[in-house]
Amino acid sequence: MKHAGAWNMLTAAVCMALLGCLQAREPQGHVSVILLGATGDLARKYLWQGLFQLYLEEAGKGHSFRFHGTALTSTEQGQEVIAKVLESLSCPRDTAPGRCAELRAQFRQLSEYRRLKTPEDYLALSKDIEARVQHEGLREAGRIFYFSVPPFAYAEIARSINSSCRPGPGAWLRVVLEKPFGRDHRSAQQLATELGSFFQEEEMYRVDHYLGKQVVAQILPFRDQNRKALDGLWNRHHVERVEIIMKETVDAAGRTSFYEEYGVIGDVLQNHLTEILMLVAMELPLNLSSSEAVLGHKLQAFRALRGLQRGSAVVGQYQAYRGQVRRERQKPDSFHSLTPTFAGVLVHIDNLRWEGVPFILMSGKALDERVGYVRILFKDQAYCAQSEKRWVPAQSHCLPQQIIFYIGHGELGGPAVLVSRNLFRPSLPSASWKEVEGQPGLRLFGRPLSDYYAYSPVREQDAYSILISRIFHRRKDSFITMENLLASWVFWTPLLDSLAHEVPRLYPGGAENGHLLDFEFSGSHLSFSQPPLEQLVLGPDSTPMPSDFQVLRARYRDSPLISAWPEELIARLAGDIEAAAVQAVRRFGKFHLALSGGSSPVALFQQLATGHYGFPWAHTHLWLVDERCVPLWDPESNFQGLQAHLLQHVRVPYYNVHPMPVHRRQRLCAEEDQGAQAYAEEISTLVTNSSFDLVLLGMGTDGHTASLFPQSPVGLDGKQLVVLTTSPSSPHRRMSLSLPVINRAHKVAVLVMGRMKREIAMLVSRVGREPRKWPISGVLPDSGQLVWYMDYDAFLG
Repeated sequence: MKHAGAWNMLTAAVCMALLGCLQAREPQGHVSVILLGATGDLARKYLWQGLFQLYLEEAGKGHSFRFHGTALTSTEQGQEVIAKVLESLSCPRDTAPGRCAELRAQFRQLSEYRRLKTPEDYLALSKDIEARVQHEGLREAGRIFYFSVPPFAYAEIARSINSSCRPGPGAWLRVVLEKPFGRDHRSAQQLATELGSFFQEEEMYRVDHYLGKQVVAQILPFRDQNRKALDGLWNRHHVERVEIIMKETVDAAGRTSFYEEYGVIGDVLQNHLTEILMLVAMELPLNLSSSEAVLGHKLQAFRALRGLQRGSAVVGQYQAYRGQVRRERQKPDSFHSLTPTFAGVLVHIDNLRWEGVPFILMSGKALDERVGYVRILFKDQAYCAQSEKRWVPAQSHCLPQQIIFYIGHGELGGPAVLVSRNLFRPSLPSASWKEVEGQPGLRLFGRPLSDYYAYSPVREQDAYSILISRIFHRRKDSFITMENLLASWVFWTPLLDSLAHEVPRLYPGGAENGHLLDFEFSGSHLSFSQPPLEQLVLGPDSTPMPSDFQVLRARYRDSPLISAWPEELIARLAGDIEAAAVQAVRRFGKFHLALSGGSSPVALFQQLATGHYGFPWAHTHLWLVDERCVPLWDPESNFQGLQAHLLQHVRVPYYNVHPMPVHRRQRLCAEEDQGAQAYAEEISTLVTNSSFDLVLLGMGTDGHTASLFPQSPVGLDGKQLVVLTTSPSSPHRRMSLSLPVINRAHKVAVLVMGRMKREIAMLVSRVGREPRKWPISGVLPDSGQLVWYMDYDAFLG
């Protein structure tokens, strides 16, 4: 009986397997691939080859295919271009020449070219597809539209597809889009909204071809397959820094129109390097095969990125670029471009895994080598008692420990995964990855190749071939979702805005760059290591550098004024605040500091956090001058800005931090919750005479300060210390210190920065004390000191 039962189970298993094989060979429907822009550069170089590879992989597995090359080119000319492209298609290396010719011929018979321009053309295409499917007795499985066209053409094409060329019920639609997806958050949102009116999100596949590169596509599987070894290492306690690099030797010649619009940040950092950053930094889902889980964890990583400031980046431009722009775009000799062709950016991630770990993103044109890699450098936490000459080669724990995802080119010449031998032996799928043979004399990142376990792909594949296959198999995790796209632009747009008028450092290009583009970082600040070469920046139309000016001391509204370039101004203000803190703690044992929110103080917070180790934080009480009526964890909360840029980096006792109580009883700034009265009572209890040691204010372009606004009498006089006010901009409801309590302070510092403040600064310099019109004009301490800190843009224009 036992043997009979086993025999029955075996028979059932064999039957199920045979049934599965039969089902796999049953026709699964007809797939039409429509390549828009089929005669263009991208299509000729990569996309037709990728479609051919898809055919080779999927032929005979149940689907039938038809490939429609389309463009605006005339039929005769387009057919001629496509014929040449199809003749040049290549097969895998292990394919015999005769078999390859046969496969090319089959693919050529399944491919055609047609002009596609009007809605009527799209309707005709749709009817032709339906007629072919019906004639051959097939079922339509779906249609893939690959947009290999400029983004400005997306909307019109999308409208035509949606109205005239969608497949019928039961068949799927997949629309493939190429970057760029906007120039900033606003344009990306506009494009997303426009496309969203024609297609569902699940139908759209936004391509970043770097996600198809073999080594980049291996990052998550590598982390998954080596969980046991990496679980204790992949965090802030062990990782010293992460470098994500893409260097190019070519310049932007022939592409200056594109570069003038996007620059190196829009071309490379916002997309390619940011996507790689997410793969390294995101939490690893338990089920890596779930696209939904992967994309959800990636979005969480985006939301943990610390906001970028001007000091987070250095930018450069190769010397010949301006001339290329003038020639290609027919600009006059007086034209000067501020477009960066080189950028280094320092990124931090504010979560428990990565807090404090610097991520360095760098890319540029006209550099000394072509190479791309991700380098995770681990902290050297070992001490070796014996001299270096006695260390065991490649095994000593005192040697550098690193993992490198080598994307391509450079010394190795191709993709590879490298792991220091003194770290662990990695696990990679043997069917697709092989150990690299030793190359005597080859050194990578300061160590011989023999110091690494090194693996390369068994068969190198083009990124587009991989991505086209994943589109067909509906692997959405290899593409950019709308949520992740907009999250990326939320992260990058403030930096782009801050760099809009920045003069990039000029560099000669190639090996002659020397150390001119080397940079270093301290805390959240990035700067070039060396001063610029004089012959590159000096001239009749050169831009003055901060060192060309001294700090200017003057009077403004009968009070002391300190003016300087932004970096010097912030350094001076931070030093003055520290001096006031030290003096107050020495005299009274504590220092009460009230801080404004907004964008202007961010650089100050960062300076205090990273450059003032003698600051008496343990004896400092931090108060808010004003707050938006949003939850404290909301990105628009002033407290959240204080937390992100200062509190998490310094050791202030939690009971010395006093956020405004705008969120009480699950309501925001409700009068009956008496949040303003509660904050006033807290001030009266803890601050002697309700007189802060120092209050930091800003000045709005309308003359408001704190959250005291023109044409509103609230908070300008009376006995109230804290008031609820209404802002003309969203979020409208605010809580603010009143003018009387501000004027009780021992010292008031007003920080005014940026060219957009120039007009109000001139106006306020001429008016008297009229706080109803200009609340800032009512700031005049009763017995304390008022000092204005104004950068040159605000003061001199």
